[in-house]
Amino acid sequence: MRRCTTVARSSSGFVAGLTAAAVLTVGFLAYQAQATVPRNLTGRPGPKATHAASVSKAPRDNRRPDALPRGSGTGERVVYSLDDDRVWLVGADGTVQNTFRVSPGNVHPAPGTYAVASRSKAITGTDGVPVEHVVRFTSTDGAVIGFSAAVDGSWPTPNPAIKTGGIRESRADGETMWMFATIGQKVVVIR
Repeated sequence: MRRCTTVARSSSGFVAGLTAAAVLTVGFLAYQAQATVPRNLTGRPGPKATHAASVSKAPRDNRRPDALPRGSGTGERVVYSLDDDRVWLVGADGTVQNTFRVSPGNVHPAPGTYAVASRSKAITGTDGVPVEHVVRFTSTDGAVIGFSAAVDGSWPTPNPAIKTGGIRESRADGETMWMFATIGQKVVVIR
């Protein structure tokens, strides 16, 4: 009888230890999830841009319209041109790893430097379209701004009645952006 009591006490201690470890793990994961939610969705102020000294259009190479504009920052970064509807993924050494066209919503970020604040593998966009590879970096006028790809491959026709900050890209480009733009990645918005 004494042996059964000892085994029962040992088992209950083991179960208590597992329960404590599980509670700590869930708490840590909840903290990580909260840390990746955009601040504007949690009621706290959203990420602020470091605005460029000048908001004039960055110089372009007229012979190569897809060339990275001069004055678009340094180091590893995503460069998004508001005027050209184009993105460049730039490596740490300053070389362009990829560039592609995008289709913005009707709410636009101010020129400046931001950081990727949160990501979602798949959600429904504010326009009701299922999207994937969502990479968010700021919010403006109550709309979250970020890159995404429509699961059905469609390009948006922004409805002026709905504020949309989604910057759509092709599914292939969305996957490339997803692999490149992790949490904290610099995003430079230019004219």
